[in-house]
Amino acid sequence: MSVTIGIFIVDLLNLYSLLIIIYAVLSWMGLDRRNTIIRILSTVIDPVLDPIRRLVPPIGGSIDISPVIAFFLIHLVKYAVVRIFW
Repeated sequence: MSVTIGIFIVDLLNLYSLLIIIYAVLSWMGLDRRNTIIRILSTVIDPVLDPIRRLVPPIGGSIDISPVIAFFLIHLVKYAVVRIFW
């Protein structure tokens, strides 16, 4: 039972990582923030990225590395989940 819970959590974290990558790529493309897909992704992803953005300013004033940091932190959480549930 606990392994199933662990697998579920890891799968959710993998999905969230994928959404972060999609959000970052779409933001580099300069799409309109009023776009429905961008708004949905922003609603899901920004609550995680905003605290990171407050702690780590953009590099050179324009390169936002918060998705990279969030991606790294998610992988640390996945490692912890695997250690706990397996």
